[in-house]
Amino acid sequence: MAMLKLSLAFDVLAFVFFLCFIMSTGSYQYFLFVQQWPPTTCAVRKKPCYQNPPSKIFTIHGLWPSNYSKNAWVANCNGTRFSNSLSPALESKLKKSWPDVESGNDTDFWGREWNKHGTCSEQTLDQELYFQRSHIIWKAFNITNILQNAKILPTGSKWDYADIASPIKTVTTKMPALRCKPDPTQPKNPNNLTMPHQLLHEVVLCLHYNGRVLIDCNHTSTCKNNLKILFQ
Repeated sequence: MAMLKLSLAFDVLAFVFFLCFIMSTGSYQYFLFVQQWPPTTCAVRKKPCYQNPPSKIFTIHGLWPSNYSKNAWVANCNGTRFSNSLSPALESKLKKSWPDVESGNDTDFWGREWNKHGTCSEQTLDQELYFQRSHIIWKAFNITNILQNAKILPTGSKWDYADIASPIKTVTTKMPALRCKPDPTQPKNPNNLTMPHQLLHEVVLCLHYNGRVLIDCNHTSTCKNNLKILFQ
């Protein structure tokens, strides 16, 4: 009996160490590739943005390893810290696709995203490949052009969720997710009456574990179903 208890205790301890290892090194099932609309990013920010006025093209916010079970990205894993050793050619590309629209310090922005998210998928994408793959996805599925071609322009018009998501799905063949923010120019509503609209903030594409193949995004939207989406 004593041997059985000792064996059981050993098994439990081994399982706990295994869970700790997985949590520290990062365990994920798919990627969220998040692109932000700079005018909204700056509109909801408390401080003025470095880009003034902010550019009207969707830019990369991040490539986030995520899990279905928790419906959330994993972060801050024990991996290699960011080193400013990206190739000059890649840095030049990232300054267009992945700029720091808020503070203007691109390298710091890339470092924060790698340390928080990239470390959790390092077994699949090392630092150079992580940023290289992100730029390739951004260029291959140009959200700005997709919406322009569908006549969805940042002119202050209001749209239904499907109006914006459908042309993206048509081009990518996979369902994207939209993320919205409350419009800070609208007054606070003490009576809980329905607000007139929400702001389009981010477009999310989802990718397979290897970061190569698009898949449908599920349950990652932050937009309210009953509100129109303002794109400006």
